[in-house]
Parts: sequence; structure tokens; C-alpha cells
Amino acid sequence: MELIKKYFTGLTEQQLSQFTMLDALYHDWNAKINVISRKDIDNLYEHHVLHSLAIAEYINFRPGTAVMDLGTGGGFPGIPLAIMFPEVKFHLVDSTKKKILVCTEVAQALGLKNVTTRWCRAEEEKGKFDFVVSRAVMPLADLVKICRKNISKEMKNALPNGLICLKGGELEHEVYPMKNAAEIVPISDYFSEEFFETKKVVYLPL
Repeated sequence: MELIKKYFTGLTEQQLSQFTMLDALYHDWNAKINVISRKDIDNLYEHHVLHSLAIAEYINFRPGTAVMDLGTGGGFPGIPLAIMFPEVKFHLVDSTKKKILVCTEVAQALGLKNVTTRWCRAEEEKGKFDFVVSRAVMPLADLVKICRKNISKEMKNALPNGLICLKGGELEHEVYPMKNAAEIVPISDYFSEEFFETKKVVYLPL
């Protein structure tokens, strides 16, 4: 939790409380339904919460923005972002029913009124959103094919609507077909922990 305070200094009491609650909630749910690797649950704040919040460093979503978290898993990056941006609507989608159950229960426990969840394949989701966010779900080209239909034409933010992904490792080949349009930002620009040395935010306007 200290890591969150280190990088995000202007949090409200409610946000601090919600971020603090994540620890017990995910430890509790993970014991029942494995949504985070058992070896990794003790790194919750660094590897999952702070990693998700790299998107909040990249873009300050305006109030009223609608965001879909595609392949949310246990709620990353969607739930940390929903705490950070209470005036933004987040729709969390995953094809695994038990993962969506965890997302729904965690959002309710935190009192997040700006989160909706849906158990379905991404191809089935027809809603329109300003941005689609995703964390290492599938190759970029596949993501673009699936989510292009979900990007709204109406702009609310300074950044054109599109896809914002959290990716790791070597991305040159994956991004090559879209290299003229994509922007890649090392997360180490934002956070100094060693974990983030190979991690990137990838943005693609759609």
C-alpha cells in the first residue's frame, strides 16, 4: 500500500481506504478462487495494483469517459483504475465465470458504483467505449480485431479513443504492423521498481 501512496499523493480518504481493502479482499478470494498466482499474491500492490495504475500515469481520463477492461481476469487493470477515477465508468469483461464473480464481489465490497461486469467472450460484447484497456491478454493484432467494434466515434478526452494495453518483454515484432500509429511508453518512466524495467504501456488510436 505504501507503494501506491509513494506515487499517488493526492488520493482522498475514500480512495486510500479502498486501495487498503484490496489486500484482504484479494487474499480472501484468492484462497477460494485462484485469480492471482499463489506465489504472486504477496506482491499484489507492486505486480498488480501499481502495474494497473501505469495507465493512470499515461492518461488522466475525463469524467464521463467509458472504459472496457477486456479479459480483466481478477479485475486488473479495471478495479484499481475504477478507484483512481470514480467519475469514469468501467465495464469489466472476461470469458471465465469465476473470475467475473471475483470482480463483481470485490467491486461491491469496495462500494464501486462505477463498475459493471459481464461474463462473456469479448466478441459478444457490443457496447461502445472511449477506450479499451487490457493487460497482456493476447497479441495486439488480435486485440485490435476484436475490440475495434467497441470504440466509440465520439471523443471526450485529449487522447483520441483507442486501445491501451499493458505489455511486457520484447514488443517490436508484435507492434511492427502498427508501428506508425502505436505509442509505446516504458513503465520505468513512471515507477522505479525493478519489476517494471521490461513493462510497457502501449497505446493505439482506433
